[in-house]
Amino acid sequence: MASVDVTVRGAGIFGLSVAWACARRGARVRVVDPYGPGAGSSGGIVGALAPHVPENWNAKKAFQLDSLLMAEDWWRGVEAAGGVLAGYGRTGRLQPLADAAAVALAEARAVGAAELWRGQADWRVVSEPGAFAPASPTGRWVFDSLTARLHPARACGALVAALRAVGGEVVDDAPDRGQVVWATGWRGLADLSEALARPVGVGVKGQAVLLRHAAVEDPQVFVDGLHIVPHADGTVAIGSTSEREFGDPVLTDAQCDALLDRAVAALPLLHGAPVVRRWAGVRPRARSRAPMLGPWPGRAGRYVANGGFKIGFGMAPKVGEVMADLLLEGVDAIPEGFRVTDNL
Repeated sequence: MASVDVTVRGAGIFGLSVAWACARRGARVRVVDPYGPGAGSSGGIVGALAPHVPENWNAKKAFQLDSLLMAEDWWRGVEAAGGVLAGYGRTGRLQPLADAAAVALAEARAVGAAELWRGQADWRVVSEPGAFAPASPTGRWVFDSLTARLHPARACGALVAALRAVGGEVVDDAPDRGQVVWATGWRGLADLSEALARPVGVGVKGQAVLLRHAAVEDPQVFVDGLHIVPHADGTVAIGSTSEREFGDPVLTDAQCDALLDRAVAALPLLHGAPVVRRWAGVRPRARSRAPMLGPWPGRAGRYVANGGFKIGFGMAPKVGEVMADLLLEGVDAIPEGFRVTDNL
């Protein structure tokens, strides 16, 4: 590439999404990552793109709603450009309701969803959830039609293919050229904390398990803090742990076995399903728990896109577009609470 308008450091979901949003607007983009695309937590297996509950509305929830609603067209564009499937599907999500109070709360949230979700998705209480559903003490479940799934590692591969198809580069080493976006995950949060002399975020390790079980058209399940996500390739992902203290960031251990036991207890039809993969990685969590976007304080021409944590893939389409607005057009549409300075 003779010249570069934007250098993105980090080929995880935020870095690749920012790069794609810039490249499809005509910018010359280079992504640099010594470990390769999706080498960190973005190369995972769970891929639950689930909304926050429709109440106590705020800028973070509004941003996430915009991103989830634009996701289907956005990922279809990525797939069309590069010819690689991301595994996206808006198949919804089921959650069992434990008692009468939980049913009443879910029904109240249904009213909130009707007001806030613009008629493009709903949140409703159901009594006939289908076979791929956990037991419910009340015989009632919440189903929301906004939740989607994708395969994280394959989605990163789809973005790489799309970038290369429009002339972008993804390389393991290159100097900074043009405007530079740092999207370097949990290690990047540590570097940023050191540079600013303030803790702005941490890494939280997660472990997950992938099973061979075909439930391609079924909604994902959220039960007792556990995500159970059927994928388009005939697998089911189970995750994940949250570990603030850890040694080896990619080592799996007995906590994976515990995840599997919990999943089988919730969905006995998973009993005996072959384990395809056990996975571990460290997710970047900003101090504010919102994505951290925008200028790097005190460094002209340097920007940050980090802190996706558990909602990075769901936030990614809008993160990419908002950062492209800022980098290419000087339009600052970053919400309150999302800036680096909001984490100081």
